[in-house]
Amino acid sequence: MFGLLICANPLVFSQGSFRLPDGDKRDKISFKLVNNLVVIPVEVNGTTLSFLLDTGVKSTIIFSLEKQDSVMLRNTEPINLRGLGNGGVLKGLKSENNFLKIGEAVSEDHTIYVIFESSLNLSSRMGIPINGIVGLDFFKNFIVKTNYRSKKIKFYKPENYSYRECRKCDVFDLHFYKDKPYIDFVVGLNNATKEETVTLLLDSGSSDAVWLFDPKGFLTEAPKNYFEDFLGLGLSGHIYGRRSRLKKVIAGDFELEDVNVAFPNKEAIDSLGLYIERDGSLGGDFLKRFTVTMDYPNKKVMLRRNGNFNDPFHYNMSGLTLEHDGVEVYKENSVQTSINQRAKNSVSGFANRVNSSTFNSFLRTEILLVPRYVVAEIRKNSIADKSGILIGDEILEINGKPAHEYKLYNLSALFSSEEGKKIDLKIKRNQRIFDVRFKLEKVL
Repeated sequence: MFGLLICANPLVFSQGSFRLPDGDKRDKISFKLVNNLVVIPVEVNGTTLSFLLDTGVKSTIIFSLEKQDSVMLRNTEPINLRGLGNGGVLKGLKSENNFLKIGEAVSEDHTIYVIFESSLNLSSRMGIPINGIVGLDFFKNFIVKTNYRSKKIKFYKPENYSYRECRKCDVFDLHFYKDKPYIDFVVGLNNATKEETVTLLLDSGSSDAVWLFDPKGFLTEAPKNYFEDFLGLGLSGHIYGRRSRLKKVIAGDFELEDVNVAFPNKEAIDSLGLYIERDGSLGGDFLKRFTVTMDYPNKKVMLRRNGNFNDPFHYNMSGLTLEHDGVEVYKENSVQTSINQRAKNSVSGFANRVNSSTFNSFLRTEILLVPRYVVAEIRKNSIADKSGILIGDEILEINGKPAHEYKLYNLSALFSSEEGKKIDLKIKRNQRIFDVRFKLEKVL
């Protein structure tokens, strides 16, 4: 989840709008879905980068350019920024008059904010390059349909789009505060009969299902219905809080049960001057259960239930958070087989006379550069913590396979998969290699 406070002159939102070429009514692009987040290609002044498409931000932000040193940014000036997290003010740049392109849509006078903060590295946590975030500037002039099943985004000029009747759909009103979209839903806790209406920021840049800011009436000590956890990275640092489950979330005709909810610690959000009516956020783990049509011009959103709708809500049962920490040399041995010269000279009879002397076998060693995965966070009292794993440990193998054969987001899914699943890790710590075995344990 990302919030941003610009400590400078107010933003001018007449600039930075995307538009389709004259005569084009719509366009379509593909995206990657990583940890419930939508990642799209964005061309910035001729260089293609990977951005999160985030309904919860109103500014276009770049925060990772380590592999894109040739990106040109125009008309820059120093600026201070503040966002969600426990850190303070961040140093950055404001860059104006940039050219951005998403699909065939272009923005020719675009303002970008650049953050120089090494700890804000989403690429290392997600396992793929993430260079920045784009939100309001893309959504405000289009009707944008995100299909989480097909991983396609269609966007339309508002005058060329009409809503069709749909039995699996419901349309909700949006209300805006400082150009961010909010929606009203009903929630209820496991052991409570009371239901409560909450105002949530529609935030596709949060990988969780629901965040709520006030735990009163939701969390209990006897029985204890929550656990402390690392919630994610904000623009001003790490965000910690508590995780629990909501008995249900009601959205019009839709009702989802046992929905994951997180309560960020108070200090992570105190400095942002949040919308006074806001109770929390609605994120990607909820939205991916629908095809989501965002209609900023008419202040509406349409949700169409998809095949993910009845999937259970999972959380990380291992307590491990891994990150990509550079690359390392990996030696891979394989047995190669060649036909001996004598057999090559007897091609005519080769098909009928194959025996062991026909082939020569030899051991071949390949030197590869592969991702290095290390432990970035460990939840206190989790099964990983009890197994003796420490922050900084390098993961060499998972369930008998070299760690680099997994995508980082696949490991996140593995650690959230099912109670009782066996996890075998080969770990390296200070040149010592050892094995750790545990089973995933439910906390809630």
